[in-house]
Amino acid sequence: MNLSAKPFWQMNLTEVAKCIEAGDISVVALTRMMLQRISALDPHLHSYATVMADQAMTAALRAEKEIASGYYKGPLHGVPIAVKDLLYTQGVRTMGGTGARADFVPKFDATVIRKLSEAGAIVLGKLNLSEGAMLGYHPDFDVPVNPWNSDLWAGASSSGSGVACAAGLCFAALGTDTGGSIRAPAMANGIVGLKPSYGRVSLHGVLKLAPTLDHVGPMARSVEDVAIVFEAMAGFDKNDPTSAEISAPNIVESMKSGPGSLEAVRIGYDREYVSFGMGQELVAAIETSLNVLQGLGAEIVDIELPEFSPKHSETLFQICSYEALRAHNATYPSQSADYGKFFGDFLALGETVSNDQYSSALALRDNYKELLTGVLREVDAVALPSGGPLFSIPTESHYEGMKALTQFMQNSPMRFTIPANFAGVPTISMPCGASSIGVPHSIQLMGSAMTEPMLCRIAYALERNIKWQGINPRYMHESERPEITN
Repeated sequence: MNLSAKPFWQMNLTEVAKCIEAGDISVVALTRMMLQRISALDPHLHSYATVMADQAMTAALRAEKEIASGYYKGPLHGVPIAVKDLLYTQGVRTMGGTGARADFVPKFDATVIRKLSEAGAIVLGKLNLSEGAMLGYHPDFDVPVNPWNSDLWAGASSSGSGVACAAGLCFAALGTDTGGSIRAPAMANGIVGLKPSYGRVSLHGVLKLAPTLDHVGPMARSVEDVAIVFEAMAGFDKNDPTSAEISAPNIVESMKSGPGSLEAVRIGYDREYVSFGMGQELVAAIETSLNVLQGLGAEIVDIELPEFSPKHSETLFQICSYEALRAHNATYPSQSADYGKFFGDFLALGETVSNDQYSSALALRDNYKELLTGVLREVDAVALPSGGPLFSIPTESHYEGMKALTQFMQNSPMRFTIPANFAGVPTISMPCGASSIGVPHSIQLMGSAMTEPMLCRIAYALERNIKWQGINPRYMHESERPEITN
């Protein structure tokens, strides 16, 4: 690959992996350059909570020796990535965005970290997130800055993961998703995010928000990139009681070697559900994507998604707060002063949810899951936005109490994200165009449980046939951001 044609940091994971395999770039040099880029740019973007420079360089030296000796493990070998600071890293603090965990240093790696390290990935560091993976931020932590426009929301709790990927500060990142926190920052930062099926990826060694809703998944700059990372991190884990006894799928080979057309693929679309309260630009971008897929042979099927009411949003917060309170019982309420205003209020909310209310909330969730999975069985995927249009939010409001939730609920319709958490089904979010002000639009494809291969196949076909492909903010400085056109 001709490196002079594109700066290394603009490459996606797949491209840089080919350079490493071919010997066109040194793993040590690449890692050093990435660390220098983080040092230069992240003071403006605040995506990293902890930079693991020494550990990264040690891993890079090991990977370079392995590759030089002919022991090439695959497309993650020697590739610098980063992980949300919710995942345990042995000997490196894992704070979860909260002061109560500021000094917590795990004695082992999360299963997903171990798997990616075994695949040869180089972990550059831990990425910032909202406190406890909810919505608000702790006042001791910086809020990640959207590289497209610093005034705009950078996404939900995996915001650091989205910013770092989009700005070229890593080649892939891990995020978590309890109600939309992989998909929202993927949307906000113009990247690809895969929320797996519940049980498909181990939660062992992941700080909990709501264990019955939590998911861990990859974020990167292309569909193939997230498929590569997902293959490496998925699979059964005896240490995780929620883990499904199913092996990791071979997505990349089937995605690339299968037929170029999407004949016999059925994609469901509920226009009324999608368009209600949404701007026409976003709806038009979704429908343009559907036209592209139809041109590739897919059948677009009219469906009716189950109603998602304010009661369902309330259900999510009842379940989350109830489970989060118990997940934080070692530090709350004993260290309540170490929590920020938003998450402190959220845990206090959990104290008000009775066992009976929690059981009722679970029953409502299960009823919704049954309705949604019934619709999903009729098609191969359902097309939705990944969220609402991006909105401006003052930095200080991220540190406020539960009242900040009002603006979030108004500006980011949760009917597009919570359903997949309720049902435990997979989704993939990817860019599908640019708005009139030059920020990303995003489409989400949702499928039945364990259908990640089909979702990636559809997304890969779409990515290769839309004008958006390859566009990202390429953040250096405000004046260097390129013009974006549809």
